[in-house]
Amino acid sequence: MTADLARRRVWMAIGTSVLGALAAAIVLPFIGSAHIDYWRAFAGESPHHEILFQVRLPRVLLAMLAGGVLAVSGVIFQALLRDALATPYTLGVSSGASLGAVAAISFGWRELAGFSAVWAAAFAGAAVTLLLVMSIASEARCLSSFTLLMAGVTINSICLALILFLHSLANFGQSFAIVRWLMGGIDPVEYSTLGWLAAAVCLPVLYVVRQARAWNLLAVGEEWAVSRGVSTQRLIVLGYLIGSFLTGSVTALTGPIGFVGLIVPHALRLGLGADHRILIPCSLFVGAVFLAVCDTVARVIIAPAEVPVGVVTAILGGPFFIWILRARRIS
Repeated sequence: MTADLARRRVWMAIGTSVLGALAAAIVLPFIGSAHIDYWRAFAGESPHHEILFQVRLPRVLLAMLAGGVLAVSGVIFQALLRDALATPYTLGVSSGASLGAVAAISFGWRELAGFSAVWAAAFAGAAVTLLLVMSIASEARCLSSFTLLMAGVTINSICLALILFLHSLANFGQSFAIVRWLMGGIDPVEYSTLGWLAAAVCLPVLYVVRQARAWNLLAVGEEWAVSRGVSTQRLIVLGYLIGSFLTGSVTALTGPIGFVGLIVPHALRLGLGADHRILIPCSLFVGAVFLAVCDTVARVIIAPAEVPVGVVTAILGGPFFIWILRARRIS
């Protein structure tokens, strides 16, 4: 009976989060500064059709995809480092992506290999950072969460310094573009772009979900996981590679959007516990809803102007982070 209740609890939590994500995908595209009529939009009447299907719907879908991926990345890094305050940006990959994008803007690149130069350079920056962190951490011969953390923090600092250097050399237009990109934002994209991003992250996310039991054991401790038959070295390496790939893929399109990987997993832990069988899939769908709602607020709060969604998540995440720190100190 206990096992049945636990299984029912898992499926209820996941089902509720899935329904919430579906509701957000249906409702949020109709919210905006310009009124659109449902029937006219589906009848193909202009401008209702264009606003709904070419602007708002792709933007909401990108926000949901990015939010879900960032939340799952947060869960991965928190399990790797056994710290609920770890985020997808702790290990430096986001800073590497940001450095690539800033370099593309500073040097005036417009297109690389048929893609937007900023997107391509951001993804390349994330990949180079990933290789650097792995090579530095591997020098210790015994790859562990601690060596990954130290290597990530070091590379993160170097990337931030180079970003400031490039920014100081940029002209006015480039400086504005750099600041705007570093704030993080969701813009409408082609459905083909959504398709390849979804295809790229699908298999890594499925692998993370299937390894839920191993993440549970690793979150307790590496020695405990080893005693239960988990290959911690392999899990740590794959976890870092997957988390970095997911973060880099999203950051290349949206810029660095902070706190999603902190707020969503931590809030779910408070309500559902730390079982990764529930935490990972629920983080995927709740993270999708969270970022989509934040982006909707960002585009309507001072309409017709827009606020970068990264600003909204930072406003929410800053106090949340302070609350976590105070709660830890009290406990």
